[in-house]
Amino acid sequence: MSDTHATNEPDFEIDLGPADAAAPSDDFEVDLGVDSTDEPDDDGLSIDLSEPEPAAEDDAESDASDEAVLEALREELRGQIGDWYVIHTYSGMENRVKQNLDSRVKTLGMEEYIFETVVPTEEVVETRSGTRKTVTRTVLPGYVLVRMELTDASWAAVRHTPSVTGFVAHANAPVPLSLDEVHKMLAPAALAKAAAAASGPKKRTRKVEVADFKVGDSVMVVNGPFSGVHATITEINANSQRLKALVEILGRETPVDLTFNQIAKV
Repeated sequence: MSDTHATNEPDFEIDLGPADAAAPSDDFEVDLGVDSTDEPDDDGLSIDLSEPEPAAEDDAESDASDEAVLEALREELRGQIGDWYVIHTYSGMENRVKQNLDSRVKTLGMEEYIFETVVPTEEVVETRSGTRKTVTRTVLPGYVLVRMELTDASWAAVRHTPSVTGFVAHANAPVPLSLDEVHKMLAPAALAKAAAAASGPKKRTRKVEVADFKVGDSVMVVNGPFSGVHATITEINANSQRLKALVEILGRETPVDLTFNQIAKV
């Protein structure tokens, strides 16, 4: 005679409050893609504290406004003379290169060949030590855009500008950007400018990023029921200042939701 008994794995939930799941040579390659982080497999205990983030009521209106700004930018680019090229600079010298090149264009009398120099920028809300601050940063660190007619003289004027290390080129020949590529690089600044000029209390939502932590960081939980336990960050939601991390519970790694002030770098 055999006894059969089933063991039920405990299923428990700990409520810590609302949460939200959530680049030298002269031949360069510019990657404008967006990376995504795969969500970890969750086949064990799961402590789910998340709540859906409320949708913004003015999303449709904001999207329509953004589309109008982006279409206006595209039409402006279509009507411009010259081609857009990318030049590589020393890191952190993008704005200095722009100033130096603009000055050389006037000094050398190259206004009919070199029309515009742009450092693509975007505005983001950066969270550092729990404090949010709006900052303007370069979209492509180490790169500057130049709209120009490419001749031997204009090439030399740009190439010999201090802190310029070369053109983005193929087989040593500078390669002009397509309209879509230029549009993608200049869009963030156009949207930010439109938002700043808009009247009324509504402002375009800026991307929020975290300066203190990143996915993959090993941290220590310092507050809450898991205090003193090591954890590995798997997902970050900067808007709600919360994150997901793997902690060891009952001998297995379990995803939990935590706030920024509940963890510290190891």
